[in-house]
Amino acid sequence: MAKLELIATAAFGLEAVVAQELRALGYDNLQVENGKVTFIGNEEAVCRSNLWLRTADRVLLKMGQFKATTFEELFQQTKALPWPEWIPPDAKFPVVGKSIKSKLYSVPDCQAIVKKAVVEKMKETYGIDWFKETGPTYKIEVALLKDVATLTIDTSGAGLHKRGYRKLTAKAPLRETLAAAMIMLSYWNENRRLVDPFCGSGTIPIEAAMIGQNIAPGLSRSFAAEEWPSIPKDMWQKVRREAQASIKYNQPLNIQGYDIDKEVLSLARYHAREAGVDEFVTFHPRDIADFSTKKKYGCIICNPPYGMRLSEIHQVEKIYQIMGRVFKPLDTWSIYVLTSHENFEKLFGRKADKRRKLYNGRIKCHYYQYFGPKPPSK
Repeated sequence: MAKLELIATAAFGLEAVVAQELRALGYDNLQVENGKVTFIGNEEAVCRSNLWLRTADRVLLKMGQFKATTFEELFQQTKALPWPEWIPPDAKFPVVGKSIKSKLYSVPDCQAIVKKAVVEKMKETYGIDWFKETGPTYKIEVALLKDVATLTIDTSGAGLHKRGYRKLTAKAPLRETLAAAMIMLSYWNENRRLVDPFCGSGTIPIEAAMIGQNIAPGLSRSFAAEEWPSIPKDMWQKVRREAQASIKYNQPLNIQGYDIDKEVLSLARYHAREAGVDEFVTFHPRDIADFSTKKKYGCIICNPPYGMRLSEIHQVEKIYQIMGRVFKPLDTWSIYVLTSHENFEKLFGRKADKRRKLYNGRIKCHYYQYFGPKPPSK
């Protein structure tokens, strides 16, 4: 098997979580940078990382990296890379790009140069002048940062947050990757109770159930690299069989989702069925003001409304004050709240034990973490 350099991209703030996941999969040679984790693997690593990474956005195959301050440098060094080792003559190979703080700032021009360079390389190798581009997709990205060009091919296709269970969407849905990260950054495990009092379409409870049952997040979807002839079909089948065999079907879970919107709860139940975890998660209508529990220990993980519009600010601030009041008796629970509101702690009435900066899409948020005591061993 070939030794490959792969990149797991991530939302800012989640790089360490992605690195933790990669180490758990057995990849130790890691380089963690802003927005990405580079790791070394083989063709099977392409399959395994796509199938199992819960918090990464995509898995990219790194083709090369070099300094480029002129279009000629970009063309020649792109052409020198071994594109035909991966891209067959019938492949689709669209080129996307981005440029930050670089002399080559025109992204369309950079894309055109890279496309031309790849075509010229493939012409030399395959001895043909025209590529129909009717086969599998190899999306190439040219990313320029401070005059350094990184050339990659996307192995994932659709972003890894698209698990396959959320076919319908609610207003302002939380991405599955961020929901999984919130859970993995908490003290929750499959033996503890988890409650999301603002569950919306159910993403946090469903992701928790998938983690608790050890269901690979990519088990119900396909990936771009599954169509690549350079990665055997039986390799994908082997990794999928292993993932299927590792599911903890008999693991009991105690996960509840509450929301004031009954219509969105029906969506949550539908998503739970699609994810195959509906017997492990329950959803009920409940206003946050009515929240209470007699359970001694548990975790609350939630993404309450942020109040992005001026007209919503007062209502949202009132919700945070209510949260502070109804959660105050839960001194043995661990509480985790994601919000963009800068005065959350003041409104909640308690300073967090730990804050972590995360991004919900393009919205800068803080993940406020309140740690309860460890439950006694059974």
